[in-house]
Amino acid sequence: MSQETQRQKQKKITSIGGSALIEGIMMRGPKRTTVAVRTGEDSIVTEDISVKTLSSTSKFWNIPIIRGISGMIDSMRLSYKALSVSADKALEAGVIEEEEPSRFENWLQKTFGDKLMNVIMVIATVLGVALALGLFVFLPSKLYDWTIYPLTQNLPEATARIIKSAFEGVLKIALFLGYIVLVSKMEDMKRVFMYHGAEHKTIFCYEADEELTVENVRKQIRFHPRCGTSFLVVTLLVGIFVGMFIPVAPFGVTILRPVFRLLLLPVMVGLGYELIKLCGRYDNRLTRILATPGLWAQRITTREPDDDMIECAIVAMKAVIPDDGSDILNDCSCAD
Repeated sequence: MSQETQRQKQKKITSIGGSALIEGIMMRGPKRTTVAVRTGEDSIVTEDISVKTLSSTSKFWNIPIIRGISGMIDSMRLSYKALSVSADKALEAGVIEEEEPSRFENWLQKTFGDKLMNVIMVIATVLGVALALGLFVFLPSKLYDWTIYPLTQNLPEATARIIKSAFEGVLKIALFLGYIVLVSKMEDMKRVFMYHGAEHKTIFCYEADEELTVENVRKQIRFHPRCGTSFLVVTLLVGIFVGMFIPVAPFGVTILRPVFRLLLLPVMVGLGYELIKLCGRYDNRLTRILATPGLWAQRITTREPDDDMIECAIVAMKAVIPDDGSDILNDCSCAD
């Protein structure tokens, strides 16, 4: 089933979204967020979670572009909490096995006690941010400086900016796709990607105004325009456009370009968020073009789920659907 055919089946568009977890699904509605975890052949446990969102603290965080930054921060916090819940539930039920701690892990536990998880999260966050900056900000810029820059020194500045931005953008997308391809080879991640497919299919089933049953969900497609994968791809593409306005060597110093790109990252994130909202809410030629690269990437980050996974997604979905219809953004209009 093509993207266009699927969108024509939609009778409404919902604000409900979700994410795949360890043996489970998180669904986030306008009034409630629920984690559903498969703990046995005939057992699914649920737990409601919440975080104090930035958008609830000030109207500033609801301004277009700015809301994309706050939304990403809130989603990351909520996803971490949901992932912790799903991991705990899966461990308690024996769905996943806990490995024996190493000597180093025992030392960490003895040294930090109850604060161990916070320490690990801080270290992991710092290392993750450093790795991301190195791979996606500084490496592409330096590779260009070492290979292409000497050949473009005599070109007009505007032309050089376009060439460098395109080089950096294509390399970043290649690194991103390469990373998720490698991750997709891991057995545990294959199951997470299957749950990701179940999440998308269930949302599509609800938007088609069909009864949430395994049979109805199974026949939906697994590629949804309003997805984290699509958001990342669109943000990378926005980065190419923004990069065309940054000098190849600001003030004659090439290393300043990635610094400027880093400072403009909130702008790229905000613009990416607004474009994804448009793709999720409207269906026309422009939004289909914008959504296409992200939908292609979802062929890697989603897989066809089994019935147990679909059942889990349905449980999570039913829990967050509000009685007053406050999740409905608009009736789906599929006219060009």
